[in-house]
Amino acid sequence: MAITAAQVKDLRERTGAGMMECKKALVETDGDIDLAIENMRKSGAAKADKKAGRIAAEGLLRVQTSDDGKKAAIVEVNSETDFVTKGDDFQNFVAAVAKVALDKQTADIDTLLNAAMDDGVSVGESCKNLIAKIGENMNVRRVQLVENSDGIVANYLHGSRIGVVVSLNGGDEALARDVAMHIAATNPQSISADDIDPVLIEKEKEIFTAQAKESGKPDEIIEKMITGRIAKFLKEVTLLGQPFVKDPDQTVEKLLKASNATVVSFTRFEVGEGIEKKQENFADEVMGQIKG
Repeated sequence: MAITAAQVKDLRERTGAGMMECKKALVETDGDIDLAIENMRKSGAAKADKKAGRIAAEGLLRVQTSDDGKKAAIVEVNSETDFVTKGDDFQNFVAAVAKVALDKQTADIDTLLNAAMDDGVSVGESCKNLIAKIGENMNVRRVQLVENSDGIVANYLHGSRIGVVVSLNGGDEALARDVAMHIAATNPQSISADDIDPVLIEKEKEIFTAQAKESGKPDEIIEKMITGRIAKFLKEVTLLGQPFVKDPDQTVEKLLKASNATVVSFTRFEVGEGIEKKQENFADEVMGQIKG
């Protein structure tokens, strides 16, 4: 059976695959578009599995907020290159994943991957289909759900690579957003010193002690030096102790107290943090493809 250009065009529009791949699929199915799509999805899944081992350290963040502003879900979806993140397919997928996370009220990645999207296909399967279509490994990496029925849930996105969701009691939307923006800029490890892991404090104390002893000062002076350095360290890594980015003359703690507000929790995601990126020479990569 002769395959027409109109059939190839129709299949391309429905799958997003290349022209030659579409023509080949239609030839194999004697022009049956639905069967061609089914076969392409099956082979696409196999292609997706082959790509699963490749490092995906780029990507996008997305925050989805409930209509009443009391709940928000933040998700990170990774890709191999920044180029892919600029495409509508990837951006729409990330937005849809965030919507599912909020609708299903889940902060569990496995539950999210198994949850159905609007078209009835699971998030995990939709991701595989997108991998097959675009040709890059992708990964729905993490999700967090924030809820505060009695307070404020606000978010701040710095571009699409750093995202923060803050839960605040007291204050107003403007204050909550300012705090979220501050967290995006400074990346505090916790809200207050009480939340810092004692093991981390002890480790810092050991480092400061070793440094102080090299000064040759008396033990009582060394003890005061260590105490001062630990206090400075805690101010630097805790949200309440940090100088507010918009007004460094006051700490975030003072800013909040002025509005009788408290931070209940915060979540900060940065695209690719913690992922070991593969270092490649782009020129060598291009030459390799040309030779191949």
